[in-house]
Amino acid sequence: MLFRYNLKYFSPIITLLLAVQFLVKERSQIWAVWKNRRTAFQLIVYGLVGMLAVQYTYMASIQSGNAAVATLLQYLAPVMIIIYLVLRRHIVFTRKDLSAIFLALVGCFFLLTNGSISQLSVPKIAIVWGILSAIALAFYTLYAIPLLKQYDSLVIVGWAMVIGGLGLSLIHPPWQIDFKTLTPETYLYLAFVIIFGTMIAFWFYIESLQSLSPKETSFLSSLEPLAAVLTTVFWLKEPFGFFQWMGVLCIIGLILLLAFNKKPSSNNQSKEDISLSE
Repeated sequence: MLFRYNLKYFSPIITLLLAVQFLVKERSQIWAVWKNRRTAFQLIVYGLVGMLAVQYTYMASIQSGNAAVATLLQYLAPVMIIIYLVLRRHIVFTRKDLSAIFLALVGCFFLLTNGSISQLSVPKIAIVWGILSAIALAFYTLYAIPLLKQYDSLVIVGWAMVIGGLGLSLIHPPWQIDFKTLTPETYLYLAFVIIFGTMIAFWFYIESLQSLSPKETSFLSSLEPLAAVLTTVFWLKEPFGFFQWMGVLCIIGLILLLAFNKKPSSNNQSKEDISLSE
């Protein structure tokens, strides 16, 4: 039930991103994005097929199976992004890409399962939702690029979350929630998930596309399971297993691989600038 509350609260709370845009950046962009029919249509597609789809499919996979499998499947997204870019001839598949894929998938597997195959035993529907989540994340990453060329990331992410929230409200109306069943503690948890786990996380992810290529951004998002495991260890005092340490080394290796092989060229990202609407 928590993910339903999280998505339903998109519209009223995520407007904080648009408020930040209004206060500290070019406020005219907030409405300018709707004045062009093409960009308005792209933004609606991005909000529903990108933002909402990423959140819903991931949470549905967790609900049907478990968080470990859902996260592992979602991190097939970098592989899908590379395959897409190769097929569109925007990049050439290299040994570096193969190494990055290996480190990302193996690192996430060890971090989330501690080497136990038994944790991967889930219903087929959970796997379906997880794969759909990976597809949605790949789309979410790639489709944002042409929009980011014209507008600030705050505008794109802010409106996408409002659109996603409104879209889901048609299926699960927020006014039907029994607010009397929610405790003050629940409200605090919801606020934390919405602001830090959703609003800021998605904003930073899209903002990184201004400096990094889509495949680099998706690979570096592998830090998410690492942060989750480390938080569990230091906050909840859970033990840290041998294979999880191996996962840490894989993720660190991935970061070093991307850092040392990144060419200092201003045209680095422009070679991968693509639009799924073409």
